[in-house]
Amino acid sequence: MSLTAYNNVPVPSFMYGTAWKKTATAQLVQRAVAEGFRALDTANQLIHYQEALVGEALLVLAQQGVGRDQLFLQTKFTSTNGQDHRTPYDPSAPLPTQVMQSFESSLVHLHTHYLDSYVLHGPYQRQGLGDSDWAVWGTLEELYQAGRTRMIGISNVTAQQLSQLCAKAVVKPMVVQNRCYASRGWDKEVRELCRAEGIIYQGFSLLTANPEVLTDPAVRSIARRLETGIAQVVFRFAMQIGMLPMTGTTDPQHMKEDLQAEQLSLTPEEVKLIETIGLQA
Repeated sequence: MSLTAYNNVPVPSFMYGTAWKKTATAQLVQRAVAEGFRALDTANQLIHYQEALVGEALLVLAQQGVGRDQLFLQTKFTSTNGQDHRTPYDPSAPLPTQVMQSFESSLVHLHTHYLDSYVLHGPYQRQGLGDSDWAVWGTLEELYQAGRTRMIGISNVTAQQLSQLCAKAVVKPMVVQNRCYASRGWDKEVRELCRAEGIIYQGFSLLTANPEVLTDPAVRSIARRLETGIAQVVFRFAMQIGMLPMTGTTDPQHMKEDLQAEQLSLTPEEVKLIETIGLQA
């Protein structure tokens, strides 16, 4: 199964996230792909990611017959305010130079000559978009137009910022990646904007951000009906409302079970129940 953005690039319908895996990154990426994941998310940000270790895993996978063309690789440009002293670019350079240096560094880390998706890790300010955001976005647009990445996107973005970006950008984002809270209608405003603009919405922290959903009696009842786990119910719900869910599980059994969510089916009533569950408080 796959999702397609407005520029007709297909993306696998489930993504494996590599944040916070530290030295286990390569081993876990290999395992995730062995279990069936074909979309991988990382970032050129050593505080939370080990992008080079994702690349090490890709070399092993290629030897095992899973080539670059079988995988969807997504990484991010992270601004200096999201980095420590180990920036993958010259922090004193102009922003377009920072982006290009980070991009080239990512290609080296991932042993590839192109990316499937390149994402701005987050706007430079909490509200609206400023000159820094437009300078970075303009460079992402150049990378896309040169065919060096098949998609560009933005993460940790508000509905107002996304609306502004879609209205003024030369090239609109094809993907948006946000933390997703049930108490906010599973990021309803941003999701609806993505749907209207033909943008793929990627949701992360679907489990960790929503502990109240995982203990809800109604959700547990749905899991019993489907004879599956609560996590799989949440992932299937995400898929049915048009979201591309992300998981970062380190448990091989959970990897296997999470992928099986694609085979489940919730009733419209169950989808509605989960979609509004956090709004009832």
